[in-house]
Amino acid sequence: MQSKMDNKSFLKTTIIHGVLKIRENATFDVEKLTHILDGGIEKTKRRREIESLVISDPDFQSEDLNFLSRSERYDAAVKKSAHMILKLREYGISDPEEIYCYKSVFRRHHHEALGLHFVMFLPTLYTQCNKQQLKKWVPLAESFKALGTYAQTELGHGTHLRGLETTATYDPATQEFVMNSPTITSIKWWPGGLGKTSNHAIVLAQLHTQGKCHGLQAFIVPLRSMNTHIPLPGVVVGDIGPKFGFDEVDNGYLKLENVRIPRDHMLMKYAKVEADGTYVKPPSAKLTYGTMVFIRSMIVGEAGHALAKSCTIAIRYSSVRHQSEIRPGEPEPQIMDYQTQQYKLFPLLATAYAYKFVGQYMNQVYLRITGDISQGDFSELPELHAMSAGLKAFTTWTASAGIEVCRMACGGHGYSRCSALPDIYVNFVPTCTYEGENTVMMLQTASWCQAMQWVELKWSTSPAHNELYLYSMDSHASVFVERFPMSMPLCVFRLVEMAAKSIQQELQKRVSQEDAWNNSAIDLVRASDAHCHYVVVKLFAAKLGEIGDTGVHSVLSTLALLYALQGIQQHSGDFLQVTTTMRLKELLAQLRPNAVALVDAFDYRDEMLNSVLGRYDGNVYEHMFEWARRSPLNKTEVSSWRGPFKKESQRLRKLIYC
Repeated sequence: MQSKMDNKSFLKTTIIHGVLKIRENATFDVEKLTHILDGGIEKTKRRREIESLVISDPDFQSEDLNFLSRSERYDAAVKKSAHMILKLREYGISDPEEIYCYKSVFRRHHHEALGLHFVMFLPTLYTQCNKQQLKKWVPLAESFKALGTYAQTELGHGTHLRGLETTATYDPATQEFVMNSPTITSIKWWPGGLGKTSNHAIVLAQLHTQGKCHGLQAFIVPLRSMNTHIPLPGVVVGDIGPKFGFDEVDNGYLKLENVRIPRDHMLMKYAKVEADGTYVKPPSAKLTYGTMVFIRSMIVGEAGHALAKSCTIAIRYSSVRHQSEIRPGEPEPQIMDYQTQQYKLFPLLATAYAYKFVGQYMNQVYLRITGDISQGDFSELPELHAMSAGLKAFTTWTASAGIEVCRMACGGHGYSRCSALPDIYVNFVPTCTYEGENTVMMLQTASWCQAMQWVELKWSTSPAHNELYLYSMDSHASVFVERFPMSMPLCVFRLVEMAAKSIQQELQKRVSQEDAWNNSAIDLVRASDAHCHYVVVKLFAAKLGEIGDTGVHSVLSTLALLYALQGIQQHSGDFLQVTTTMRLKELLAQLRPNAVALVDAFDYRDEMLNSVLGRYDGNVYEHMFEWARRSPLNKTEVSSWRGPFKKESQRLRKLIYC
């Protein structure tokens, strides 16, 4: 027994010492890179203060959610959301970035019950209410008397918004809109918080007035009494049941049966319906979808966070886990020493950094352009729509696949929910379909590209009015440019040209414009995908120009080049055949000493990762065993099923032997 304990202690000491040694071998200052990711020293300091407020708060300590039923998880999420609201007010946290930070720690890898109230209901009120509506609805929403959600998707209609069937018919006699779900496929389906939590919803419906349909408009629809929470007359609402993930969220359905709402419940900052039923159209039809553009912009950053957490877990665990032998008779090496493991994880690590920087850029661009919109300048709204749609699809596809690679890179233990990787995956992968199905998003980006007549652009110059889509390598990223495969922009250009020619060839067959587009869809998606990859590389390169520290600049340059080459290698048929394999292997070897330090720079505390495999100290196995012992099935030595099973087994034996 003593010998076994000694061996256990020796293994633990060896593992922890090995992790510490890896960190000591880093070639850059981890803290400096963390400051770059946060946007400065003061922001890092403030983020850590907020994280500590949440992590040390006893109101947020609870039983492991993995051992609770769905109803228990929902109840716990509602209770915690209420605590969160009170705490934010108690601490005086009002800055949007700080609220986002607080909520990120509070949620961990799960979702809060009031999520859509914060990210869709309130932002829509802020941006689409006129002055009178703002005075009425914002205080109600900010005081949580009006708990809201955003009801767009229907049972039979998702990304194709023009196909939505819910109707809002104006009645000038009463100055009311009559809301209806005329068919089974028109029932609103999927909105988070709709099933049990919300008492109001912003409902997208087809506006009918004076005998004409004017397309989709947004309406504030009361669902439940603000006093009793009982559904109002004509409102049929409920929970849609268990999903692949999102166990804490009451995604719901909504059927409207002649529900009447006042005229001023239509959001009228841009589009309007006068008292007599006259329709006043907005300056841009895309303004109705402003909330979706906001969410898509956020999702790009979320892709970086989800992938960064997954890489942190997988790389730390790969530096703890020892497996097999490289040379017979020698000690088992860390699985991180295997080139195949590096090839799985290091490109994903590079991708996580790229997406974090792109997420920062998208946030800046969104704020700038929405500021312009508030001043009446709508000129860049189409570009923002195209940018957010394409990058949302591009980043979520890659991140979803990457999370699963990280899980499998952890071997069998990655399958356990104690690793946190299953939760990260099931809660992130829906981003590929919500707020726009990804293939459709890519086609929307392709549509904008074709409208801008890319085929006629010259890569030597940038369009004067185009900040979002960059066309030439930035001069301030010269160190990266020297190592960058310069054939890439030409290949993107050729893919766009190929898609355009495909459409022209189809049109020559005398098919309709719509059929020509559909018959060229594969080429269009390939072009959009290649262009998004190029944009991410360009933004990564631009970020390098802002970094003065030599060590940090060097390691980020290696990551940037690895990201670019990995994308080219995966799509060599698209980007032309480039000799990248040998260079990739060299980059893997260069990154090996810095792998753990690079994930350390993400600065995720153990309480935030909530992963046994991704522990900072590397003490995985003891804590994994402790986690398993907490399973409810282990509360009794003999489970309750044994009694009835024993009785049935006796009956079975009688049937067999008698």
